[in-house]
Amino acid sequence: MRAFLLRNIGQRIVLLFFISVISHAIVLLAPGEPSLVDPSNPRMKPEDIAKIRQAFHLDDPIHIQYVYWMRDLFNGELRSFKDNQSVLNKIWLRFLNSLPLFLCSTLITWGLSFPLGIHAALKRGTLFDQSTTFLAYTMISIPGFFLSYIVIIFLVKAFNVPVIGMKTFGFEDAGAFFVGMDHIWHLAVPSLMSAFGGIAVLSRYVRSQMLEVIGQDYVRTAMAKGLPRDVVIYKHALRNALLPFITMFGLMLPGLIGGSVIFEAIFAWPGMGRLGYEAILSRDFPVILTLNFISAVLVLIGTFISDILYALADPRIKIS
Repeated sequence: MRAFLLRNIGQRIVLLFFISVISHAIVLLAPGEPSLVDPSNPRMKPEDIAKIRQAFHLDDPIHIQYVYWMRDLFNGELRSFKDNQSVLNKIWLRFLNSLPLFLCSTLITWGLSFPLGIHAALKRGTLFDQSTTFLAYTMISIPGFFLSYIVIIFLVKAFNVPVIGMKTFGFEDAGAFFVGMDHIWHLAVPSLMSAFGGIAVLSRYVRSQMLEVIGQDYVRTAMAKGLPRDVVIYKHALRNALLPFITMFGLMLPGLIGGSVIFEAIFAWPGMGRLGYEAILSRDFPVILTLNFISAVLVLIGTFISDILYALADPRIKIS
């Protein structure tokens, strides 16, 4: 077990290095300059632009810029081109905003998809199965951003309640309980909208995977031996059906960065997705590169967790 963990971690560290090098080269070689050194800005004099480029090492060779970026990143001294603030501090503040939205939407998606998909598979061909199939394809066909705008207009017109942002303006002095409930309300709507399409897609995957598993010989044999139906379905069949979803679960972590960009923009939620979008528009290279690096770390951590969960879910897989 220890050898597997050490080997796996070492491979991922090497892979992370190559990812950082490639992403750094792609970002810096892309056309365009940071907004603060735009020569067309009438407020910027040539000597000011030269000083800024020297301060941020923009005229150094690309491999030297990579060294400066990694040094400043791990020292905590990396600064944003846009406002000269600490990149890690900006990302951390946005991370604290994105985390509740990510967790809520994920819990809603997975908490509803599995019961719906399993029940639809067990009731194949019934009215429930046909109804959930119709609703799922309808939900997949409706763009999430379009439905979000419809929901916002409906809530504002029908109930005259605010749904944009993280809190209601002027509600800060209403008391801790009401402030907390206001924050939950503002969190609930974008979480539901973000989970809307995921429920439709994931429930279809769960249904098809369960149909494949419950049709196998060992399930029919267990039923014929007289084992309780719930034990066969939820202990034996579901455990084997979970394997493809373990991979999906491991790849969910990068959703902290880019999974809700559209919904963060629609609901004015100051999360990591909006931070990355704004950084791209302003050519804020330190923020873009750091978000890419963190996203790669999350992917590697997620796949590492998936490898461990595979062995726990399937006894045929041995870690050696």
